[in-house]
Amino acid sequence: MDSTTPATALPGGTRPGGRSARVRTQVLEATGRLLVEQGYDALTVDSVAEAAGVHRTTVYRRWRDVGGLLADLLEAAADDTWRPADTGSLEGDLTAMNREVLDAVSAEPSLTTALIAASFRSAEAARALRAFWEDRYARSAEVVTRAVERGEAPPGTAARPLLIAATAPLYQELVLLASPPDPSLPATSARAAALAARAGAFTTPTEGG
Repeated sequence: MDSTTPATALPGGTRPGGRSARVRTQVLEATGRLLVEQGYDALTVDSVAEAAGVHRTTVYRRWRDVGGLLADLLEAAADDTWRPADTGSLEGDLTAMNREVLDAVSAEPSLTTALIAASFRSAEAARALRAFWEDRYARSAEVVTRAVERGEAPPGTAARPLLIAATAPLYQELVLLASPPDPSLPATSARAAALAARAGAFTTPTEGG
């Protein structure tokens, strides 16, 4: 799902105007840019302040450290109006979602993968990334609701396991195995998940069933 579209468009979202908002935008854009260009180890509050054209004391006062910067970067990514596409079918919806994942993860450079990597180094970033994923899975649940209403999946189909089954192959191939992007992977993974859903693979077992 859109870890991505918003992840590649960070800081993203709608924020109030004024100097404080402009400073936040400058600082978060600088944070994302330096993270993908130089990596987590080279990311410091001072380097972000310099790249953003903001006084270092302003950055320290508001974000404290690198973990605070990364957490706010992810929070800003979730602060948007993204919703999953409605293509008219479960397989189509999942394919559209997977194409967004493919675009975000295979981008050069990819802020998405840089943030995933950073989450293993920063507890604050890890918490923020979990919150980001929870938000995306919650928004994407409507894909499954629509599928049940259309009769493409049985009542009681659990949204999260289905969504994970559809998107996991992309992260496995592109992030963990670093495989070259395969344009057919979004549709292939979506089709497998949709077929499994239709067969009842993601329904909650009933007592005694």
